[in-house]
Amino acid sequence: MTRFAITGTDIFDGVRTRRNAALIVADGRIEEVREAVDLDPDLPVERLNGGTLAPGFVDIQVNGGGGVLLNDHPDVDGVRAICEAHAAFGTTSLLPTVITDREEVTFAAIDAVKTALARHVTGCGGIHVEGPFIALKRKGAHDAACVRTMTDEDVAKLCAVDLRPFLITVATESVKPEQIATLTRAGILVSIGHCDGSYEDVSAAIRAGARCVTHLFNAMSQLGHRTPGVVGAALDSADVWASIIADGHHVHPAMVDLALRAKKGENRMIAISDAMPTVGSAGDVFELGGRRATRQSGRLTLDDGTLAGCDISLHDAVRYLAGPVRLPLEEALRMATANPARFLDRETERGFLRSGAAADFVWLRDDLSLGRVWMNGRERRDEKSERLGQVARP
Repeated sequence: MTRFAITGTDIFDGVRTRRNAALIVADGRIEEVREAVDLDPDLPVERLNGGTLAPGFVDIQVNGGGGVLLNDHPDVDGVRAICEAHAAFGTTSLLPTVITDREEVTFAAIDAVKTALARHVTGCGGIHVEGPFIALKRKGAHDAACVRTMTDEDVAKLCAVDLRPFLITVATESVKPEQIATLTRAGILVSIGHCDGSYEDVSAAIRAGARCVTHLFNAMSQLGHRTPGVVGAALDSADVWASIIADGHHVHPAMVDLALRAKKGENRMIAISDAMPTVGSAGDVFELGGRRATRQSGRLTLDDGTLAGCDISLHDAVRYLAGPVRLPLEEALRMATANPARFLDRETERGFLRSGAAADFVWLRDDLSLGRVWMNGRERRDEKSERLGQVARP
């Protein structure tokens, strides 16, 4: 048995911060978090120098990383490359995300993730299919030529996929409430996004079983005093989760703060990276559906100026939330750990430092820079430990 303890740092266990505590790991699993007194004298103990130990980050929307876009590399090697790129920044579990594309690409990505899970590719936690069943008006950087309405045949094909967690982002314009109900009964997590629907439309989708809203504020109908839109429906429902991009480009920090204070339902906000291939890569240009996307000062855009995903890791999002947005560190960490794990119904395995969970955790220094990363109880070592793209600071 490989068993050791870590002390000398605050320990955020997913619920609260424990001080003067020790994290005990045994054979790749969390044994317990306990007071750092009277430890077994034969137990190897490593003492860190301050900072915070936290669960590994859980990212439910990752389009790419390490120079790889899942749409362009819908195979196991592509999934592995994306997971490895983000692991360097503390994301120990993620959903590789395939965006709007041809059906064969979508299902190739689904098959790749299914195979990656079967082969225990480290860091792969399921799949997120974003589109093609979205609103053309709110397509953002998605390929308009592939946007379409969901058919009953599509529903049957999706329900037949033997892969969980399976998250799909759809728009109310392209998917009926009864189709959402069928998908959710099959165990598929449905999120509303890239949607111009009304408050009433989205509320009906939530009643049908939709459990989330994808990247709140971006690519959706906005909050109006007579037309609350997708944003209003998301904030007003205690039953629905909302993911949000915290990068300094997609949402103003004041709006992030307002959304957190307005959202009904305790701890229902999830930080996402919406990362593209530039994360963990020196390359500043990549192809997105045959169009050029360019990184400049941490911002990714198509040639027409449309935002094209993000150049951040989830660690960057945590620093942004605890910095410009001024959230307490516990809340920022919870949005990147416990909340997404709970949304995915994986809280016994990920997002928390508690008995029986995978020993995936990160050490943040006092300045919130990333110190070290452990996956399955083993420290991850990578020469590329520094961010190659920097999050914007307003």
